[in-house]
Amino acid sequence: MKIGFLFPGQGSQSVGMGKDIYEEYEIAKKVYDKVQELTGIDIAKISFEGPEEILNETKYTQLAILSMSLAILEILKENRIFADISAGLSLGEYTALINSEAISFEDGVKIVQKRGEYMQNLLPEGDWQMAAIMGMTDEQVEEVCKKIKSGFVVPANYNSPGQVVISGDKQAILEAEEIAKGMGAKKVRVLKTAGPFHTEKLIDSANSLKKELEKIQINDFKTKVIKNLDGIEYTKNDDVKDILVKHIINPVRFSKTLKNMLKNGVDTFIEIGPGKTLSGFVKRTNTDNEINILNINNVKTLKETINFVKKEEE
Repeated sequence: MKIGFLFPGQGSQSVGMGKDIYEEYEIAKKVYDKVQELTGIDIAKISFEGPEEILNETKYTQLAILSMSLAILEILKENRIFADISAGLSLGEYTALINSEAISFEDGVKIVQKRGEYMQNLLPEGDWQMAAIMGMTDEQVEEVCKKIKSGFVVPANYNSPGQVVISGDKQAILEAEEIAKGMGAKKVRVLKTAGPFHTEKLIDSANSLKKELEKIQINDFKTKVIKNLDGIEYTKNDDVKDILVKHIINPVRFSKTLKNMLKNGVDTFIEIGPGKTLSGFVKRTNTDNEINILNINNVKTLKETINFVKKEEE
């Protein structure tokens, strides 16, 4: 069995996420306590009680998702369940880097706190939106964006075959929706995000994050991590800090990431954190191999996953 961990990003959050895990496992509670100690933010309270509009603020969303994923990881470690390779969607890449020990827990939490703050507070003026286009090829979505005359819109997340997220200003997204449907898109869905993420519009956030990244240490990778920037594994020659700066203003190549994990022989994908969006992306990725797709977002799915892995490894 070759295990690949997947870590979700912004948009997967919901009020109450992680609460039952926090209440059931002392080690999970310790993670939330440590995050609060490092940031001064009671992220458990925001995660479990909301309100939704506060949880959906980027400066809290990213920290909340990270905390839940890290808490689950600690429980998996206790059960001797580790990944051979991991990846995360956008924010989730930081969780993968912490899991691989390339970035320490402390540095990772502090950097994600700053990243969330910059991505919220350093947005250019505008009415921004992101939307997922389903049922079109990558090239068709790129063509849709080129046709837009009313404003700024570009592909931001290449999630899986047949799903690409576009990012830009609201009017341009509306126009893109009409054109996409006219070209045969099955569905266009507006996402729960608050900015033109993974586009050039976040250059100020990227420059500010660069200064924060300069303060931290990058360690040797203990496990493989596939990066969003190009869907290829990090190597010892990579400038991790520079990649994380570029990460904010470049599209996420997640469909390529999943293909590379499959090429690396991953046969068991475990999504760790709120929602099960990434599990859906795996299902839509073509493979001739038999694969297991698991997701952990509450106590029930956590116990089911632990039992499944232990049984398979017997």
